[in-house]
Amino acid sequence: MDTRKLIIFSGPSGSGKTTIVRHLLKIYPDRLGFSISATTRKKRGSEESGKDYYYLSHEEFKNRIQKDEFLEWEEVYSGRYYGTLKSEVVRLWQSGKAVLFDLDVVGGLAIKRQFPEQTLAIFVQPPNLETLIERLKNRKTEDQIALNKRIDKAPAEMAQAKFFDAILINDDLEQAFEKASSLVSNFLNSD
Repeated sequence: MDTRKLIIFSGPSGSGKTTIVRHLLKIYPDRLGFSISATTRKKRGSEESGKDYYYLSHEEFKNRIQKDEFLEWEEVYSGRYYGTLKSEVVRLWQSGKAVLFDLDVVGGLAIKRQFPEQTLAIFVQPPNLETLIERLKNRKTEDQIALNKRIDKAPAEMAQAKFFDAILINDDLEQAFEKASSLVSNFLNSD
């Protein structure tokens, strides 16, 4: 199991981690598999269950917690749960791929603590809080209340960057792609 690798991208909402993860999946389709998180939140737009998230009811999510089916889970916002199913990591390892995560900061650090030698944890950081707020507003995926929750949470998340293996400042997307690719390539090719 020591040869099985985990690569985590974490950071505040709007930092660009999802865009970077999608880019890496295109570059390394034979080496990386995306860990689909479970959530109790509603689908947005054209999202699909089993592709973007596993959408679970609150009851089903809590039943899976009791059955110890999660590698990590958290109530990220009041009444909204997110987590990584153990079966998802096993599925990807069995396919011969390293597992690529797009997780909130708490979830990313929880996995890093469980698998310290097998994990590369990368914190994606916006150049500043103002840029982050502008990105969140431009996404137009949440109402003002949800947007404010994400903005309020960002400073505490950014304070956790020091606990990650690398900090990737995303102020130029092409440069962020290059740095992320370099970090991932070096990690995949290491023993």
